[in-house]
Amino acid sequence: MSTQLNSAENRKVTTKRLKEMKEQKEKIAMITAYDYTMATLVDAAGVDVILVGDSASNVMQGNKTTLPVTTEEMIVYAKSVVRATKRAFVVVDMPFGSYQSNPYHAVDNAIKIMKETGADAVKLEGAQAIGEALRLIITAGIPVVGHLGLTPQSINQFGSYGVRAKEEAEAAQLIKDAHFLEETGCCALVLEKIPAGLATRITSELNIPTIGIGAGAGTDGQVLVLQDMLGMNTLFKPKFLRQYANLAEEIGNAVSHYVSDVKNVSFPSAEESY
Repeated sequence: MSTQLNSAENRKVTTKRLKEMKEQKEKIAMITAYDYTMATLVDAAGVDVILVGDSASNVMQGNKTTLPVTTEEMIVYAKSVVRATKRAFVVVDMPFGSYQSNPYHAVDNAIKIMKETGADAVKLEGAQAIGEALRLIITAGIPVVGHLGLTPQSINQFGSYGVRAKEEAEAAQLIKDAHFLEETGCCALVLEKIPAGLATRITSELNIPTIGIGAGAGTDGQVLVLQDMLGMNTLFKPKFLRQYANLAEEIGNAVSHYVSDVKNVSFPSAEESY
């Protein structure tokens, strides 16, 4: 069933609109997309935020982690998504290595992403350690979405994709980091794989919207990877993932049917020929 948006809901989502949604307790729906076709479909379906995630490294390129994807590759994905998007707020992940080593290098990369893609914001993982980079990017007039909890670009340091901030000390630091990101000027914050109670507390303490993934229902919104929620990736089934379709089976059946029709010379038919 398609979603029909009224004229107010159909207006372009901006940083101001996201803040209004938090204030009005309207949940924010975020989903990933990496190409024109998928972005067209999710934007028309009423998604509020499209994340051009560095998860493209896994989903589109077949890598085991998000680390290999480059800034240039993220720009290609983001350009395709922005061309397709009329309503959603488009956020582009800054990939590993594009902002950690040098704050001036970071702002140059952020400007390059914004200029070449036409996106609405960039997303960075971390807090105080990248504080100067955040300040420079935000001072340049670029909206920034923060990301705390499980930060996939630090997976080699964490050693696993397990839940973060279960212990009191890490939870206390995460709360401090969330406030730091708001005070620095971030327009929103992704909270990934942390206890639901902690995510709810952070959401209540911040004025900027929070988007959860594996962080319970107490955040201001939710995000999922499109291919995961459509059931296209049969090997990835974490606890937080709800599959809304089984496209792996549907696509497989459709392609098998096509192959059979070609082999049996039942495609193309006379009606399908010129």
